[in-house]
Amino acid sequence: MLLFMKTKLNPPARLLAGLVMLLTLGAGQQPVQNAAAPLANPLGYGIGDAVANFRLKNVDGRTVSLADFKDGKGAIIVFTCNHCPFSRAYEDRVIALNQRFMSQGFPVIGINPNDPAAYEEDSFENMKVRAREKGYSFPYLADETQEVARAFGATRTPYVVVLKREGDKFTVQYMGTIDDNSQDAGSVTHRYVEDAVNNLLAGKPVGLNTTKSVGCAIKWKTV
Repeated sequence: MLLFMKTKLNPPARLLAGLVMLLTLGAGQQPVQNAAAPLANPLGYGIGDAVANFRLKNVDGRTVSLADFKDGKGAIIVFTCNHCPFSRAYEDRVIALNQRFMSQGFPVIGINPNDPAAYEEDSFENMKVRAREKGYSFPYLADETQEVARAFGATRTPYVVVLKREGDKFTVQYMGTIDDNSQDAGSVTHRYVEDAVNNLLAGKPVGLNTTKSVGCAIKWKTV
């Protein structure tokens, strides 16, 4: 609440007082950042949405589609890349997710959505090198048109979407980050992706199905 004294002000003083009042009122109207704000791109898929099939080139030269995994129980889609330090920090954890859940019907599918013109390190040739060096046992696909990333509402790397197969469809069950510590795997207390997949395997609801993705902004192509 603003209190004003009944004093006579000269024109410059009145102008200054008016400016102070406007700035004060304006500051009170600024939007407050809220933890309940949307966590995913509203133009992308939401929880429960069926995902359209996609076909992308893998580092081994083959074309891989989501439909190739129709005999499984679902999939763990990871939008990632070579250059991003957050993606690198999570790389071993992504490999571990595939090792743990692939045999249970939830394989990892890695997708690089970045424009290689922005970072040469994210080129297809360098993707092949990285996959070979780290011994990826999952597909590492190039989203050259960036249409898949846009469809999923991905804005950062890494960004994870857990899919559940329901008949001939895959539906979104979880979207967001892998766990609650991007810097230190040993200090993780909440493993969001693991919990989501474990719940699905047990026939339970996912529970927490959206978290905020932490990482590098996707490098979009310019027209």
